[in-house]
Amino acid sequence: MVDVDSQLKKFQKELSAGTVSLALLAVLAQAEEPLYGYLIAKRMEQLGQGVLAGKQSALYPVLRNLEAAGLLESEVEPSASGPPRRYYCITAAGRQVLAQWAAAWRATRDSVDLVLKGTTA
Repeated sequence: MVDVDSQLKKFQKELSAGTVSLALLAVLAQAEEPLYGYLIAKRMEQLGQGVLAGKQSALYPVLRNLEAAGLLESEVEPSASGPPRRYYCITAAGRQVLAQWAAAWRATRDSVDLVLKGTTA
């Protein structure tokens, strides 16, 4: 017997793996100032109406990968309330990639919506 709930969780995990980078770039593109990990996670949760909520620690590898690719820059600053914080901002290359990824996302979403049209849920 198929465990429908576990299949949904697996699908959501696979789906989110491909969208977290896009959402991170979008959040940082909208930010008026550099943000650290916790603030990025909170903004993703708020803007995504909870759908993009996840473990904050899972964001850090994605942030490091985006920075290594030249899409983000970061700077460590001291914090009055604890250890130093790494603040991230999007680069010009990051903005260009965001525009491309957003267009690809919309095209994919629209295509999937067309395929799903008429299915019963």
